[in-house]
Amino acid sequence: DKMPGDEWQRFANLRLLYTYLYTYPGSKLLFMGCELADPLEWRHREQLNWSLLEQAPHAGVHHVVKDLNLLYRRETSLHRFSFSEQGFEWVDCNDATQSVLAYLRRDGDDFLLVVLNFTPVVRRNYRVGVPAAGTYREVFNSDSHFYNGSDVSNGSHIACEERSWMGRPYSLNLTLPPLAGIVLRLEKSDA
Repeated sequence: DKMPGDEWQRFANLRLLYTYLYTYPGSKLLFMGCELADPLEWRHREQLNWSLLEQAPHAGVHHVVKDLNLLYRRETSLHRFSFSEQGFEWVDCNDATQSVLAYLRRDGDDFLLVVLNFTPVVRRNYRVGVPAAGTYREVFNSDSHFYNGSDVSNGSHIACEERSWMGRPYSLNLTLPPLAGIVLRLEKSDA
């Protein structure tokens, strides 16, 4: 309840924050009850308010945390080199005008592309540079209807273009959901 914006923006911001936390290098820490999006501060003498899960926005945050845990566990590029420069690479950290961050999480040649939109505006035709040609798949989207989001998506398969962008030989033309983060994986390489 201390966050700005209406209810939709507060929950979308929280889902975005958790996406950023899980995809950025370093240790992950959530306090008890954070996965429920409890509007009250943690009370150590009381039980968690499990009834919050009966409300769609709270259940959505709960599912985001669950799926991010699964993604983090499944994708070694998110954790193998979490404390080494070889596990992280900026794609773009300079788009302050549109409030978008893009970076790669790496495990050798395997990588994930993370793109975060910190505004409540859908960004259509947002171009992001990628290091390899092929078809990319959205493996996580914090704006999905499964999480009580608005379900703005790029679909299941996104073909990259041989168009140099952001110092990379190829690029993707994406739709960025509002107040959300997406994680993309190279599904099929053209090499």
